[in-house]
Amino acid sequence: MSESTREERHNQRMKRTKEIVDKRIAASQEERGVFILLTGNGKGKSSSAFGMVARALGHGQKVAVVQFVKGRMETGEQNFFDQQENVDFHVMGDGFTWETQSREKDIASAQEAWATAKKILQDERYQLVIFDEMTYMFKYDYLDLDDVLEAIAHRPKMQNLVLTGRGAKPELKALADTVSVIMDEKHAFKAGVKAQKGIEW
Repeated sequence: MSESTREERHNQRMKRTKEIVDKRIAASQEERGVFILLTGNGKGKSSSAFGMVARALGHGQKVAVVQFVKGRMETGEQNFFDQQENVDFHVMGDGFTWETQSREKDIASAQEAWATAKKILQDERYQLVIFDEMTYMFKYDYLDLDDVLEAIAHRPKMQNLVLTGRGAKPELKALADTVSVIMDEKHAFKAGVKAQKGIEW
């Protein structure tokens, strides 16, 4: 195949692709906030969410973050975003559930976190909201799923919400506008490599 033929075929493919993309853009004119669910066993759910925090701040938007099960550990994201003017960062809980060894304490922490989160979902000042590691609250029956679903469904029209964590319930997936399931092919920790500051937390 000659270089000119290859170039012509490439141009035809790109033209068709552009037509498809332009049609999709033209058909997507509804303006409202979206609910994004990041789940699955792979690494990168919280990292993706905090990437969106950086994007929102770059556009001058106001952001709220509630971390549900990282209360005992200092994290890089909290250290950094706490310094940003347009971020309200709430770290709730007493650590991971396997560290506290107290279901009663975990439930109390979850309910305290949800009380804060629910107020945020009613506040139209927040253009982006992150509920980090929230799915575990339903796995262990710490929170009422129906109450959370109702609050999410009735949040301000232009408010974007990102919810992260493994094992998301089907009801969350059904309500979400975008669902990304992040899976592991390989993970350094499984090969015995110690978790790294700046990578895992």
